[in-house]
Amino acid sequence: MNRAIPVHGLHGATRFGAKCVGACLALALVVALCLPATAFAQARDQAKRIHDRLTGTPPTAEMLTAMTSLVSQGNAVGAGLLAIDGNAQVRANGNFYSVVLKNFAMPWTNRDQTVFAPLNDYVATVIGMVRDDVPFNQLLSADIVYVGNASGLPAYSVSSNAHYEEMESRALNLREVLQRRTQSEVTGLPSSATAGVLTTRAAARAFFVAGTNRAMFRFTLMAHLCRDLEQTMDTTLPTDRIRQDVSRSPGGDSRLFLGNCAGCHTGMDPMTQAFAYYDYEFTDDEANGRIVYTQGQVRPKYFNNEDTFPQGFRTPDDRWENRWRRGVNQLLGWDPSRPGSGAGAKSLGEELANSDAFAQCQVEKVFQSVCLRAPSDVEDRAEVSRIVGVFRNNGHSLKRVFAETAAYCRGG
Repeated sequence: MNRAIPVHGLHGATRFGAKCVGACLALALVVALCLPATAFAQARDQAKRIHDRLTGTPPTAEMLTAMTSLVSQGNAVGAGLLAIDGNAQVRANGNFYSVVLKNFAMPWTNRDQTVFAPLNDYVATVIGMVRDDVPFNQLLSADIVYVGNASGLPAYSVSSNAHYEEMESRALNLREVLQRRTQSEVTGLPSSATAGVLTTRAAARAFFVAGTNRAMFRFTLMAHLCRDLEQTMDTTLPTDRIRQDVSRSPGGDSRLFLGNCAGCHTGMDPMTQAFAYYDYEFTDDEANGRIVYTQGQVRPKYFNNEDTFPQGFRTPDDRWENRWRRGVNQLLGWDPSRPGSGAGAKSLGEELANSDAFAQCQVEKVFQSVCLRAPSDVEDRAEVSRIVGVFRNNGHSLKRVFAETAAYCRGG
């Protein structure tokens, strides 16, 4: 039997339903408002982290707002580039260049591999090249050097570092004061003998001084291919280009030479021949000195200890050969379009800087600097590989590598 529903019951149900729908709509509105706020807060945190990692300092309110907008739009890399250089509306503080990049490059310039060293032409040239997006694979070969153009600075000198030390003592903004010049113009080296940072005064003072010029090769290998000699040992290569100063039976045991010493020298000695005309000489004390280049004349240091093994290789000129294109060090990824041999430091620098190992090394160093850790898992290694591709496909821009890495390590 059908029962009639009282009219007041219908009205009560209607009132109840209306309240329920109203509450649900209010809740939905709250959720809708909260989600953008949460997303904005997350983008803001990520933008701040990007700025902190790239400059070592908090952003201004204007910079943070602009970077947050870019991160919210899915352009974290653009936010990183903004932190580095700013734009017409938002000014960058310059700390990426004057602090972060300076400390990044400083260990490459000294045997102690420390950041606690004065600003010099090697570091200034790295900073200038990154600022101007000069292809970074020209680092070891270009006729280039960066000097300061601020008033009151001592003039650049081939025998003193005072020019750069004054810039540092005055805390000048390196993004603003560095000016590109050619080494051949300011140092007097022939353009054909310039080799990027390898022929800066700082590099010469650290790695051409005394010794046998093998230090220049070893420290370049560590700084720019991320490998020391022990990691590149190959005892299968010919020994005919190993110099006279290397004993073939150290301690009276030829097995030590064949199983150990030869492993480094078979690859190193044929390549360090590129530096045969270079030296560094102090002019008065250990503070002042200059790079020396004697075209066509091998420096006497190449004949140090020539009586150790007179039958060894006697350096006749600066022609070099990369024997690592064979054997285990093929894995360094040498450019197949290059001949693998040449004369002088410039062509050797081109050989090294166009290898896969060079590109990989730059990205790994930036990752360590920006993310504050080495690549540690599959995801990190995949990202490093991706950024290596970006580096090569974007004019070898190291600035872009910094921005890409900061975007990856911005957090969730």
